[in-house]
Amino acid sequence: MKRKYFLLIALISFSFLKAQNSTDALRYSIENIHGTARFNALSGAFGALGGDLSAIGINPAGSSVFLQNTVAVTLSVHNQQNDIFYFNSSTSQGYTDIDVNNAGGVWVLDMYDENSNWKKIALAINYNSNSNFDNELNAIGNSNNTIGDYFLTQAQGVALDFLELRNGESISDLYAYLGETQGVASQNAFLGYQGYLFDPVENTSDNTAYTSNLGTGSYSQDYKLLSRGFKGKYSFNLSTQYTDRLFFGINFNGHTIDYRQGTFLSERNSNSNSKIKRIDFENNLSVLGNGFSMQLGAIVKVDDKIRLGITYDTPTWYTISEETSQFLETDRIENNETITTTINPLIINVFNDYKLTTPGKIAGSAAYIFGKKGLISLDYSFKDFSSITFKPLSNSHFQSQNEIIANSLKGSSSLKIGGEYRIQQFSLRGGVNYAESPYKDKNILGDHRGFSLGLGYNMGNYALDFSYNRGEQKSTQLLYGSNYSNSYFLTTTTNNFLITLGFNL
Repeated sequence: MKRKYFLLIALISFSFLKAQNSTDALRYSIENIHGTARFNALSGAFGALGGDLSAIGINPAGSSVFLQNTVAVTLSVHNQQNDIFYFNSSTSQGYTDIDVNNAGGVWVLDMYDENSNWKKIALAINYNSNSNFDNELNAIGNSNNTIGDYFLTQAQGVALDFLELRNGESISDLYAYLGETQGVASQNAFLGYQGYLFDPVENTSDNTAYTSNLGTGSYSQDYKLLSRGFKGKYSFNLSTQYTDRLFFGINFNGHTIDYRQGTFLSERNSNSNSKIKRIDFENNLSVLGNGFSMQLGAIVKVDDKIRLGITYDTPTWYTISEETSQFLETDRIENNETITTTINPLIINVFNDYKLTTPGKIAGSAAYIFGKKGLISLDYSFKDFSSITFKPLSNSHFQSQNEIIANSLKGSSSLKIGGEYRIQQFSLRGGVNYAESPYKDKNILGDHRGFSLGLGYNMGNYALDFSYNRGEQKSTQLLYGSNYSNSYFLTTTTNNFLITLGFNL
């Protein structure tokens, strides 16, 4: 079988688009409650209120509610606690970091014509963190399924000629060639074959069937996942106030994704019928993305006490680039000796940029104002996650993933309720929030539930706000997607402590 080699530059290869899946798409489609401390203290129920930098991000009409030019910055302490259950073993692990959650400013321009119904125009620039991807978890347990089956499954159907090195050919050469011409599954098959995890049924170049070198029994597995990154939104806002009752606004949003993930599985066994005794498998993923969306919103003051809001978010159109790298090391027994084999291709797979469209959203909100004493606010929103789309649609892998998304995901509702009570210059705040699972099967990802508390102190020209929010969600996570059946049960608890300093200019 003839091979044609492609140019390698700095050990980088360009691979087929066969790594992205519905889990990745959902990661970039979900938005969490992030923003200013006041916004978080009310669990994000600000659609009908406005007058807060983060509120502009959910209803662009909210900037016209400001009475003065305002700038603010928010720092957060983010803590994530993972409780993992894996094959009758439980582990707990947490991670804490400090980040900028929100920063921005609003400039209010009053109309000089007192007879005009147009009262003001507001301009705003705002950055809001929508998701924090920083996470660490460790699943430890004894399984009857070996990770060797993951490699064996992907090797079936791949010709042996693609997995064997030729004279003068290096691990890097062939791994890169497979990435160029055959895709990720063939690269995994190559790692497994070179690591002696399986043998061909027939020792011929056109053989496409393989048998495992791992027997049956119990396999001790230690799986680690470490991720870092964020998803942020930059909003450029324009809004206006018409009469004393109506507020309209529009946002032009730039979105950014920065996600890095490393997974490492170490497997050991002492099964007498297994030739392989140790497997160490490492995967690294790096994702950068940029996107664009728009929002249209309105707020109506029905009277001095009741406010109503409505917002439409367009879909977000992303362009995403990804890179991956892999490493495999095994121990096998031959002639009563332990032989270690290391397969480190030293290749970064650089995937062609692809398009991802995440769903739009419709939201309605209502608030009741108790004069200067306080308020209560409610927000409802709906987002159809089954409309997530990979592009180009001509790509067969994307066609398959889009079909999986349409069949497994659904529309999801969220509800946020928040309240505030003022005592002179102090404000006491609290809220609750609920987000329905985007999956038809809630065992994959359960509903999200949370609550929040906060305290504010307003000194006229500046304000200091504090908040705490807590959320919990259960899920079932597959170690390596649909190609490997082992999964762990995860309860994720997030704790966020925020402080916002705002100034009136």
